[in-house]
Amino acid sequence: MNVYEEAHNLSKAIKESEEYKQYKAASDKIKENPELDKMMKDFMEKQIQMQTKQMLGEEVPQDMMQNIQKLTEIVTADPAAAQYLQCQMRFSIMMQDVYNILGETVNL
Repeated sequence: MNVYEEAHNLSKAIKESEEYKQYKAASDKIKENPELDKMMKDFMEKQIQMQTKQMLGEEVPQDMMQNIQKLTEIVTADPAAAQYLQCQMRFSIMMQDVYNILGETVNL
């Protein structure tokens, strides 16, 4: 068994999964609308900033949390954006499951 060949098979299986196909289609739809694409990038950047603070054990300022809450309401009001976020979540869960499986294998 060649590990590299199997890695390529896993890559192919991921690309053929419904989770990936739906996520890719939703992402492509977002990119068709430059204004929505910019809004989503800004939203994701702010989410990452908040999550980074949480992971570092820093207190998340109340205004940052409120801003992200408002952005979430605005973003999810757009059907394409809401679908993108749902597809992204499903794809992320699948990938996390794959990482967990691989992690169990090399857990020393």
